[in-house]
Amino acid sequence: MSGFVVALALFALLLAGVPIAIALGGLGLIMLWAAGFSLVIVPQALHGALDNFVLLAVPLFLLMSNVMLKGGMGHDLYAAVQSWVGHWPGGLAIATIVSCALFAALSGSSVATGATIGTVAIPEMIRRGYGRSFVFGLLAAGGTLGILIPPSIPMIIFGVIAEQSIVDLFLAGVGPGLTLAVLFSGYAMIHARRAGTLIPEKAAPWRERRRLSLRASPSLILAAIILLGIYAGAFTPTEASAVGLGLAIFITVVILRSLDWPQFKEAVVESARTTVAIFLILSGAKIFAKAITLYRIPQDVSGLISGAVGDAGLFIVAVCAVLLVMGLVLEALSMLVIMVPVFLPTVVALGIDPIWFGVLFVIMIECALITPPVGLNLFVIQAVGRAHMAEVARGVWPFVVIMLSVVGLISIFPQLALYIPFHLL
Repeated sequence: MSGFVVALALFALLLAGVPIAIALGGLGLIMLWAAGFSLVIVPQALHGALDNFVLLAVPLFLLMSNVMLKGGMGHDLYAAVQSWVGHWPGGLAIATIVSCALFAALSGSSVATGATIGTVAIPEMIRRGYGRSFVFGLLAAGGTLGILIPPSIPMIIFGVIAEQSIVDLFLAGVGPGLTLAVLFSGYAMIHARRAGTLIPEKAAPWRERRRLSLRASPSLILAAIILLGIYAGAFTPTEASAVGLGLAIFITVVILRSLDWPQFKEAVVESARTTVAIFLILSGAKIFAKAITLYRIPQDVSGLISGAVGDAGLFIVAVCAVLLVMGLVLEALSMLVIMVPVFLPTVVALGIDPIWFGVLFVIMIECALITPPVGLNLFVIQAVGRAHMAEVARGVWPFVVIMLSVVGLISIFPQLALYIPFHLL
């Protein structure tokens, strides 16, 4: 069974609406059976997919982000940032981006970031005269910072699949993540100056700034504890997720008193649903990866690419083009579990740093999150803003261009991603 036939069968299943976990696992099972391999491989693959200490961080970080979402910590962050920069030209848009970056550093979830900040920012920005498409595009793109600025669930999964250090991946995401946030903010300021229809707002009184900053300070302290604890080696990313969850519950229940028992139960249920979906996809992907490895498809693809594209730069261009096209029809996790095992042998053969490649891959996933027709963040912002999909899609294209520009930047200056993990710390 050739790689082309396998790819065709997989895309046919996905286009037919078969859930990604079933499509991957079922196709892998059929491939193993057709080639006469022992099906004992299947339960072994399932066990191997989930028997990983690092993956415990996924449900814990998800629950932490949902606890913060239900407890209103995103609202507090946004209000505090807005009080400091809301009166600047384009200040409300900058406050939105900064809030997304801060909440991303807390939750590690793109969906939670977009939904939390969007709920507060969308009505306020529209009231101040910002165009609806720009607002929706800004929030959809700002939410993607949740998978690049650590902690990042996709980076955890990439690290598991590629067998790379999660801490190094987290550190490598800091530089590109902050660069994206700065470029988003710069574009927001340019847009605000060109619009000329924004309603100016007075600077918040110092007393109000202090009050709002004090209320948001537990969130910032939580982010600092998680990130500094990981980078200082005080605890692993998995242990950090448990520490973060405990602190998030303590802050929302004891300090802010903004989370009640029904909200907590709702957060647990939503986190459990997302966790089950992720783990089912990982299980199906493990069976599929085992099958294509036994068929030597990754090795053949790697050999084909290495023979046709001997230059690392051309390979990266080809990878970005493939991921950009796949992002139109696949969501982020599917791209990770399907394409990383295929690309990784060539990455190693061409001498490309796997940590750097992980950052590039995650940025391309960010593009997938905001490109129609299946960009998950588009649906989140559409639901939060009660908008038409066309309105949201129109607003995201400038931010897709910015993301691709950052891909170009880290390709020309790889130290933008690699300096912090390998030279600074």
